Amino acid sequence: MEARDYSATETLRDGRSVEIRTLRPEDRASLLASVGRTSKQSLYRRFFSFRSGFTEQEVNLYLDVDFVSHVALVAVLKEHGQPKIVGEARYVVVRPGQAEVAFAVDDPHQGHGIGTALLRHLVALARQAGLKEFIADVLPENAVMLRVFETSGLGIRTRRESDAIHVVLQLS
Repeated sequence: MEARDYSATETLRDGRSVEIRTLRPEDRASLLASVGRTSKQSLYRRFFSFRSGFTEQEVNLYLDVDFVSHVALVAVLKEHGQPKIVGEARYVVVRPGQAEVAFAVDDPHQGHGIGTALLRHLVALARQAGLKEFIADVLPENAVMLRVFETSGLGIRTRRESDAIHVVLQLS
């Protein structure tokens, strides 16, 4: 399946179904609503700085996905009969064979396996694209993200740096 048309259904730990699919331009409002449900602490863990919001330019950058060098997936749950974006993950190719990966799950939906599901699907797309490894910088206190990486079944190397843990995940 082409990355730009990707869609799959997963069952979460609590038995609910979540759709993992590509980010679409029309997801703007739902993606911003998800950010609005994300605590300052969770946003800090994702962006390494406290954020009170995003500029129009930043929002456009996150939505400008070419599905070659920048791939983004969202996790969509049905709540009260309406689809709701509750998480997102993306990779950006930084050099041939290697991409930086990042995740965010809104606070009310953390702990249900959404990050793990997003990683699994990003890995499948990255392998299909010929990537060999993901890299990420993770704050040391972000134990949940580190655990997602450690339990992914992928080869993992970590290196402690001054303010972060540098993670390398082997995709092949």
